[in-house]
Amino acid sequence: RRYPTVELRAETFNGPTHVPIPSDSAFLKALLFELRLVDDQVFVEQRDTCTRINHSSVYSVSTPTGELWPVLAFHSSGLIYACVPLVEGALEPRPPLLTVSGLSQGLALLLGIMDYISPSRKNEVEMSAKIGQLRNLLIQACPLGTPLNTNIRSLNSSFEDIQEMPADKDQPAWRSSTYKGKPQVNVCITEKVKCMQYDQRDVVDTWQVYGAVNCKCDIEGSAPSVTLSLNLPTNAPPLQDIVVHHCVTSVDPAMLLSTSAEPLHDSVYNGPYKFPFIPPSDSFDLCYYTSQVPVPPILGCYQLVEGGSQIKITVNLKLHESIKNSFEYCEARIPFFNRGPIAQLEYKVSYGQLDLSREKSLLVWVIGQKFPKSLEVSLTGAVSFGTAGKEHPTDYVCTGNTAYVKLYFRIPDFTLTGCYVDQHSVQIFVPGKPKITASRELISSDYYIWNSKAPAPMVYKPL
Repeated sequence: RRYPTVELRAETFNGPTHVPIPSDSAFLKALLFELRLVDDQVFVEQRDTCTRINHSSVYSVSTPTGELWPVLAFHSSGLIYACVPLVEGALEPRPPLLTVSGLSQGLALLLGIMDYISPSRKNEVEMSAKIGQLRNLLIQACPLGTPLNTNIRSLNSSFEDIQEMPADKDQPAWRSSTYKGKPQVNVCITEKVKCMQYDQRDVVDTWQVYGAVNCKCDIEGSAPSVTLSLNLPTNAPPLQDIVVHHCVTSVDPAMLLSTSAEPLHDSVYNGPYKFPFIPPSDSFDLCYYTSQVPVPPILGCYQLVEGGSQIKITVNLKLHESIKNSFEYCEARIPFFNRGPIAQLEYKVSYGQLDLSREKSLLVWVIGQKFPKSLEVSLTGAVSFGTAGKEHPTDYVCTGNTAYVKLYFRIPDFTLTGCYVDQHSVQIFVPGKPKITASRELISSDYYIWNSKAPAPMVYKPL
């Protein structure tokens, strides 16, 4: 889909340096070349030189009329998702990616389209039908080139239900329909914790927390006003890198200026974090945030040593005492790359049970829903392997003794930052007493414990 108004604005911003978007077929050919999906066996200096290593999904695409930048593109499950965002300013010198708001808007729209299409990947008839409906959906989601609603799945695929003009002039564009019924608000805080642990003296362990506050507000009225507050326990680390949904009407500027790129200091904003907003009709993420928490939830140590024809492994895990000891699930997966199937396994676990995957290349240690009173569990074992076949997993990073344990867990009704929504502080300016439901959860994401007896890939090395 093309937006002539957006292309005209781009030409106005850039003047003589403007690079027009070529025809669809020429653009696709240039994009496939840049993504190395054609001619990938041939070295082309303009594309493959070491000075053009790409660290993001933003590309500069060579067209007959010049270099087209920025082109946001990625491929997933055999499909390419791409858009050309508008840069509201000069392109020379190229502005930093973080300052181009069109990139984040374009990415949100592409992810919304991917979320809409991807469930039908295995059914070509269903996928073709969905792609056929995309044009109608984009008229609603992005009518004049600015995304208004990136949740494509929530939109109507026919024109029958689209309001040409809102019945109420105060109704914002993001409220596509009005609700009738008892008012209710559901809020869920989801925090994900990433971790890299090495158990080595000269390497620093790293962990990061990412939070998202999802809301679903079923409230009558064309423009209902809601105010929601996030609270932290006393002495908890502040929320940082806060990004808010466009429906939020006002926030304290100090809240948005707190960034994890700078060391924490006394003037940092500690909340409460108030968000007044006019909610969309469907579920949406009110805000995202990060936080610098002092410890990871589970500390681990993994040792893998080769001895003759056997491999000896030791895994120790300890739940930090500040963490709620109540899991929906908790398990440690121990993969063995570049080796044959596990032919013999001797092991001892202090807690839980150990299972062998069907492919016989992965040990799954199911710890369950609680750690023991000591908060510590251990696994020791000896593993020998058969002859490797094509079906067994390979990995270019995990060669020799370089290996890891990956943890998977979910703790309901708990956040690592302590962040919570006080149901009594939710203000809704509508008649009737609304039902308010608040929940929270902590989920592991890329939680690795590397073998301390071998060199591991580092996030960074201390100076």
